[in-house]
Amino acid sequence: MDLKRQSQLALSRWETDGGAPAVHRRVTSGHSARPAPASTAVELAQLRIRVIALENLVISLLAQMSDRQLDLAREMATYISPRPGFTHHRPTIHAAAQMVHLVERADHFRDATA
Repeated sequence: MDLKRQSQLALSRWETDGGAPAVHRRVTSGHSARPAPASTAVELAQLRIRVIALENLVISLLAQMSDRQLDLAREMATYISPRPGFTHHRPTIHAAAQMVHLVERADHFRDATA
């Protein structure tokens, strides 16, 4: 399957199932990645824009939540954090930290509207 067709399939999944591929590719550290073709670079830029928009929407929703709901959002971050005795997976650790950071950013806007 050519790259253009693969890109179109990947983008179409975002409209239906959040972009989750059927098979996850494993990227190992220490190996340099191939430079992305121009069309993929444009698609990645669009994806970044969508993520920024979604983050800001989440922050605006979090800013309207009750204290209990915000506590629950913080607590959810602990569920994806590594448990004692398990391997620390860097993306998971960063995801948990990002969740807490979004709640903290929402707190800033709660103070401004109160």
